[in-house]
Amino acid sequence: MATRTLRQRIRLHLLRLIPYLTWPLKPRRKHPLIGSPSVARILLIRPDHLGDLLFTTPALRLLREAFPQARITCLVGPWAKVVIENNPHLDEIALCPFPGFTCQKTCPEASRRKRSIIEPYVMLLQYARQLRQRNFDLAVVLRFDHWWGALLAYLAGIPRRVGYDVAEVRPFLTDVVPYSPHRHEVEQNLVLVEQGSGTRDQESGIRARGVDWPLEFQLTAEDETFANSYLAGHGVEDGDLLVGIHPGAGAAVKLWRNEAWAQVADVLAQRYGAKVILTGSAEESPLCRAIAEGMTSNPIVAAGETSLGELAAIMARCRLVLGVDSGPLHLAVAVGTPTVHLFGPVDSRAFGPWGDPARHIVVTSEMDCIPCNRLDYAPAELYQHPCVRNITAEQILEAVERLSIGSGTFDC
Repeated sequence: MATRTLRQRIRLHLLRLIPYLTWPLKPRRKHPLIGSPSVARILLIRPDHLGDLLFTTPALRLLREAFPQARITCLVGPWAKVVIENNPHLDEIALCPFPGFTCQKTCPEASRRKRSIIEPYVMLLQYARQLRQRNFDLAVVLRFDHWWGALLAYLAGIPRRVGYDVAEVRPFLTDVVPYSPHRHEVEQNLVLVEQGSGTRDQESGIRARGVDWPLEFQLTAEDETFANSYLAGHGVEDGDLLVGIHPGAGAAVKLWRNEAWAQVADVLAQRYGAKVILTGSAEESPLCRAIAEGMTSNPIVAAGETSLGELAAIMARCRLVLGVDSGPLHLAVAVGTPTVHLFGPVDSRAFGPWGDPARHIVVTSEMDCIPCNRLDYAPAELYQHPCVRNITAEQILEAVERLSIGSGTFDC
C-alpha cells in the first residue's frame, strides 16, 4: 500500500477513535447469525458509477440466493439509479449523494453547491438517522476503501457490518474480509458477499469469470423499441453487421487517437461490410464527430442521442463493440456483446472485462509502466503518458480477427 500522507495519517487516527468515543451511544441490538432467517433486512452500500455498479451485479445475485426472503436495499448515488433500477435481485433502491463522488456530469445540482468542510459529516449524521429507523440487520460495504459508508452503517446502528479489511474501514465493521490486490473487482465483491454472509466456500465457481456469475443489465421493452426504431431510421436492417465504437472515457489519459479510430472504422466497413455506430454522451459528441469527419465511410453518430438503457439496447444489437476502458464497454459486456477494450494506466486484471476472454479482448501497448493506475494527469502532462495512444490500429484489427470467422461475420 502507498505511504499515507500526514493528512491521511491524522484522519486514520481520528477514525480509529470514533468507536471509543461513541461507545455509550452504541445500540445493543443482538447480532443476527449470518445465514440465518433472522437476517430480514439487508443494506448494500455502493457509492460508485456505471462500471463499478455493473461489477456489483453478480454479487447481488449471490446475496439474493443466500437470502431469498430478505428485503435487500441498495444505497447508491442518484447518478447510479438507472444502472440497477430494474435489477431483479433488489427490493429497493435508496439514494445518497455520496461526498467525493458527485460531479457536474453525473449530479449537476450537487456539484454546483458550495461545500463546507463539515458538510460530509452533517450529511453522514442525517442519513444515519434515517437508516437507523429502518432497523437493518446486515450492511455490506461494497467499495474497499469507503470508510464514510462503513461509518454510516456504524452510526445507523446496523448490528452486523461487513466490509474489506482496510485500515480506515476496519474500525466500523463487525466482519472483515481481505481485499486482494490484482483480483478482479467482480471476484472481490463475490468473495465479500460469500464470506461475509456465510453462504458457502466455492471460490472455484466464482472464478469462472462470468460464466456462472455474469454482469447483469436488464433491458426494458421501451429501450429495445427505441433501439430498433433508431437503427432502422439510420438504415440498419436485421442481419446487418453492426459494430459499435465508444471512444470516450472519464479520463483524458485513457483516450486513443482520433485518426486511429477512423482508420479502424473504415477497415471494418470496407473489409467486413460493417455499419459503424459511434456512441457516447452529449459531452463526447465533439469527439465522435471528429472521428466521423476523419473517416471515408459514413458512420452513425449516436453520441448524446440515447439514455443509458437505450445505449445498452443499441449495444445489444451490435455484433461487436470496441472502445477504451470505460463503463459503457462493461455495459456492452453485460448485454452479451463481444468487445475489444483498449487499456493503459488501469490494471486490466482488476478492472478489465468480466467474461470469457475469447469474447472480450484486452489490448495494451508495451510500455513498462503499465499499469500505474493513475488518471489525474494535467493536460500538459499527457504527452508524457502515451500508454493508450501507443496502441496501434493493427493491434485492434488483430483483436477483431480473433473474434471473427471466415465468412466475414463476427463469431458471437
